[in-house]
Amino acid sequence: MLEAFRAIVDGDEPAPPGARAPDADELARALQVLLKTQVIYTDTPGIGRSYELARHYAPFFRDYFACLGYAFEVAHRDQMVCLRLPPAGVRHDMASERLRKDETLVLLALRLAYEEGLRDHRVTTDGFVECTTDDIADRIRTAARSEPPEEARLIECLRLFARRGALRLGERDRTERITPVSILPGIAVIAPDAWIEAIRAWSEAGED
Repeated sequence: MLEAFRAIVDGDEPAPPGARAPDADELARALQVLLKTQVIYTDTPGIGRSYELARHYAPFFRDYFACLGYAFEVAHRDQMVCLRLPPAGVRHDMASERLRKDETLVLLALRLAYEEGLRDHRVTTDGFVECTTDDIADRIRTAARSEPPEEARLIECLRLFARRGALRLGERDRTERITPVSILPGIAVIAPDAWIEAIRAWSEAGED
């Protein structure tokens, strides 16, 4: 991995079209951004050239993260690069910390809202599903049969998943007291099918 890293930095690997080869700090930053965020897009703010570098040097990124047990993927249609986490087994990374109950409910509601948007063809040209904080709260009430967190806590939970590339928050409407939410394709990475099934199995076992 060190040799592959050095080959990119030294320019032995072809640079991105029309751009220079990254220096060591830029390449290290791109690796760190993906480890921290898990999902990034071409227009994710504050990440420098991370998306461009991850996409262009995909074989290096794929091999590097495979050493850590992650699957690196480039989704050209969604202009997204991401890490898919291992579905089972012991993990020791930051993302392995257990979610609180309200965070789990919000994440489930986001995935449900996204799937409903896909089913009903309510997807923007960028692949987003638009909804509001009220919609998320309603799905928690109807699907999880649980009371959603209060508004301030709901926004806090949403910001947590926004930092990981699952959504973007709009400006709060002070009159209606709702906040627009754009659910991004990365929600299927942050809340994968295997995780959904594990939550469902746990819930059914609890009912029994």
